Amino acid sequence: MIDKLVIEAEEKCKEIFKRIDEIENYFSNLVLDAFHKENINESHFNMTTGYGYNDLGRDAIERVFARVLKGESALVRNQFISGSHALSTAFFALLRPGDTLLSITGLPYDTLHEVIGIKENPSSLKSFGINYEQIDLIDDKFATESIIKKLKEQKIKLIEIQRSRGYSTRKSILIADIAEIIKKIREVDKEVIIMVDNCYCEMVEATSPLEVGANIIVGSLIKNLGGSIASNGAYISGDKNLINLCAERLNLPGEGLDVGPSLGANKSILQGLYFAPSIVASSLKTAVLSAYLLEHLGFLVSPRYSEKRSDIVEAITFNDRDLLIKFIQNIQKNSPIDSNTLPIPAPMPGYSDDIIMASGSFTQGSSIELSCDGPLRKPFIAYLQGGVTYNYGKIAIINTLKAIFEQN
Repeated sequence: MIDKLVIEAEEKCKEIFKRIDEIENYFSNLVLDAFHKENINESHFNMTTGYGYNDLGRDAIERVFARVLKGESALVRNQFISGSHALSTAFFALLRPGDTLLSITGLPYDTLHEVIGIKENPSSLKSFGINYEQIDLIDDKFATESIIKKLKEQKIKLIEIQRSRGYSTRKSILIADIAEIIKKIREVDKEVIIMVDNCYCEMVEATSPLEVGANIIVGSLIKNLGGSIASNGAYISGDKNLINLCAERLNLPGEGLDVGPSLGANKSILQGLYFAPSIVASSLKTAVLSAYLLEHLGFLVSPRYSEKRSDIVEAITFNDRDLLIKFIQNIQKNSPIDSNTLPIPAPMPGYSDDIIMASGSFTQGSSIELSCDGPLRKPFIAYLQGGVTYNYGKIAIINTLKAIFEQN
């Protein structure tokens, strides 16, 4: 049954895969051009220690990322633990006591709740007197009237847009929708900082949020742009003055971008970015195939296989706790690393619910390698993402579905 459905799926998805290949080609040219313009050479692989003064490779990496992401500047560091760490750094860099942070995509990702103060923490933005408000999406679209009304009534320092869905049931946000809301925001307030959480979204669409008016974007290197090669780190890119503030928050005032040892990470960051267009394309093809198969097996999937995508994440609603667990356990079983490990639901730092996670990856927690996770709460959704190659992703999905649906 599954093999026959796979043949049908690949035939139906030919045109979709062709469009993914076109986006891959665009970004491959963009990355290669950035390497050439910044004259990347073997000396940029050299490492620094201690303070990290005069790290030519680190500085070149940041110029390359700025070109690829269409920003004036970039902060790309292995000192960032995660994308959430980079987001937290940006919030604390750009907001001051009495300022207001406004999320216009509803409740942010779980790991930011203690950062913001939605969940009490003595180190949160709230504890420093920084206010937080949110406006929920309406039918997966920006609540434009409410946003404009809020901007007219109240001074907002920073607007946050989270593109990917996180552990919610909403759809991820397309660049076209971001462009439209930014245009309307700028008609009311030209000074408000617009920050986009770009995690899981890089190289999925051919336009950067910075090209449509965002001031700053943030993402992780163990997701799309690390290309499964970078072993850790994250980036912030955008307006030069804002990047300088972020660098001074990560490091210290007065030194900012000039310090921070690369500790041997330069080669993996550059190589990861070089591979990223291909690996993101493979992840997207894996997601498309998975969507087709699971939808035809009777499950609610988002996005559907034929829908336009803004990130690499595929949400699969099981409405069944045991089936969610079984699916994720089989993804782990068909991963290259720790395939003999059985994931079980457990508490995880930064999350309110128990989480079950399959991440049989070369880098711990890497989401661009095939992984699948979900909170143990109704309606029991698995969030599938990644795939270093389409064939590896395809094999894992086929074997997982056979284990569930074709047992003797």
